[in-house]
Amino acid sequence: MPTITSSLDGMKVAILVSDGFEQAEMTEPRKALDGAGAQTQIVSPLDGSVRGWKQLEPADTFEVDVPLQNANADDFDALLLPGGVANPDALRINQKAVAFVRAFVEMGKPIAAICHGPWTLIDAGGVKGRKMTSWPSLRADLMNAGAKWTDKEVVVDRDLVTSRKPEDLPAFTREMTKLFELAHEAAIH
Repeated sequence: MPTITSSLDGMKVAILVSDGFEQAEMTEPRKALDGAGAQTQIVSPLDGSVRGWKQLEPADTFEVDVPLQNANADDFDALLLPGGVANPDALRINQKAVAFVRAFVEMGKPIAAICHGPWTLIDAGGVKGRKMTSWPSLRADLMNAGAKWTDKEVVVDRDLVTSRKPEDLPAFTREMTKLFELAHEAAIH
């Protein structure tokens, strides 16, 4: 594996999830971020732990690092929104979760969202005029909210990177890491 020329040392990344996230869409990007030196923390409206899913089957549980009620977007440099159907559906109706995501949008902090993850961005006002992709069933929702949707494995639009599905994880993780590195370099220089 090639050496990463730019490090994420000291960058704090919030991973916002509830139960029902697609496990690989959290664990693979998290592993890449941690490997590049970022400090990732699971933020959730649920207490204690959250359960991932592998498609339609319950999978592993993960400890919540920061309860959503105590989370502040000012304490983080970037945001990761994994997909899965149940996870973003629960987040988008949670006012604190939407406000947390909205704060990242308003501050122009980098956001990476995959699969159904962009659903929460709709409610947070973060998609209008943005070039995006997602799981195909979100196409109409995103377009109705003003996004320019396209069916590509990964789309980067300024401080936002989106992908469609677990099979897109290599491209998603690569572009997310690049985007986060650029933001991190700008913040420390």
